[in-house]
Amino acid sequence: MEIIAALFLEHFEMRQAEGGSARLDLSGVYFSTTAPSEFPATLQPHLMVLVQCPAEHKGLAALEVTFHSGGESLDIRNVQPINVEPGKFGYNLVQATLEVSEAMTVEAHCRIDGGPVTKVPLTILPA
Repeated sequence: MEIIAALFLEHFEMRQAEGGSARLDLSGVYFSTTAPSEFPATLQPHLMVLVQCPAEHKGLAALEVTFHSGGESLDIRNVQPINVEPGKFGYNLVQATLEVSEAMTVEAHCRIDGGPVTKVPLTILPA
């Protein structure tokens, strides 16, 4: 199983298109945001991780997302199962609580079953 894309977003909808194929409508995709208040501040960004499952795969894996800033771990870790039908695409949503004391860039490090890391930056600006 592999990560196709990972994005911070505000909203998504899943719908069925003509012929029975699925569509994901993503909106509010962002790579920066303002703190909701003066620092220190707490944010809860939503991260969507899109995955593809090869036809020969069993369809079950573990998604691990950790958060880092300046090369250091923020000690925030989310691990959840991914269950995707072999030969299909799927997604998982990850919501983390980030407590930040200043403006900074945070990276979500996403990986499946200990494989390669996909990094998604999020720059947090002052309110």
